[in-house]
Amino acid sequence: MQSTFDETRDGFQAVRFDGRVLELIDQRRLPQTEHWLRIGDIDGVIGAIADLVVRGAPAIGVTAAYGAVIAAHQRGKDLAGWHQDMERLVQARPTAVNLAWAVARMRQLVAGQGDLDADALAAEAGRIHRADIEANRAMARAGSAVIEPGSGVLTHCNTGSLATGGIGTALGVVIEGVRAGRIARVFADETRPWLQGSRLTAWELARAGVEFQVIVEGAAAALMASGAVQWVITGADRIAANGDVANKIGTYALAVLARHHGVKMMVVAPSSTLDPAMPDGAGIAIEQRDPAEVWRAAGLEAMPAGFAAWNPVFDVTPAALVDCIVTEAGVARPPYDFSTI
Repeated sequence: MQSTFDETRDGFQAVRFDGRVLELIDQRRLPQTEHWLRIGDIDGVIGAIADLVVRGAPAIGVTAAYGAVIAAHQRGKDLAGWHQDMERLVQARPTAVNLAWAVARMRQLVAGQGDLDADALAAEAGRIHRADIEANRAMARAGSAVIEPGSGVLTHCNTGSLATGGIGTALGVVIEGVRAGRIARVFADETRPWLQGSRLTAWELARAGVEFQVIVEGAAAALMASGAVQWVITGADRIAANGDVANKIGTYALAVLARHHGVKMMVVAPSSTLDPAMPDGAGIAIEQRDPAEVWRAAGLEAMPAGFAAWNPVFDVTPAALVDCIVTEAGVARPPYDFSTI
């Protein structure tokens, strides 16, 4: 089930599968500890997705595909039970369309066969994983070619190998751009409340030998005003047919700041993140997480008595604020139309 992975250009594999057991690096414990979890049941897969052991839309999709294989081994001939598992799997993270897309691929295979064939499902999951690796390579090449030599870039959340099957989406563009000599300065937004930028992106950039600086989110405007960055480059968890982008909370704010300061905005995501059935961003369900996460990120065990928080995981950036959207098919520019893909 191993994909055609090349560490010299693809980073590292954060999702591994041996046909029966799924191995995931626990992203909650990075960068302090590189701890791998071995998961052999569908409840464990669902929990890992919901609890952010694995995160990033493409990586969630790959994980879900392998989860479908694990569920088939557990269910045997119980097709109805397997479909129930797939429903629970889709609900683990409802905003990331790659999750539903991967499960739909596995369901389509089962529907065509009429029964559960774990080996056939494992082969399909492997194809999904390998396709993501190739898509990452194509996006890295296409996105980096757009960037003017000597540019500075700011990225948000984590979009590298931890979030995908390969080198990454937005971070893949950044790493390829540095290797090609097109990107001269890299800034990673800390990304509250889980600090995916200062924990995960920083860890990946250091691992790749890329020089970078982390900024607190409140410093983004000042950074842009300084002239140090020419591009904001982010990933996406869902892209509507009109080009509206759902991504990690804070992306919308960066897009607004970028437009004000004359900084360009690039979104990088595989075609599996496109949702042609979603006309615009207004219909995208935004996941709300436990308000206590806001205080746990500050080192407190729980939310203090009498306190409250609004804790959406994503926001929607209007297509009008996005200068280009990069998929494995190439670079799209406004006006966007992803109604047919």
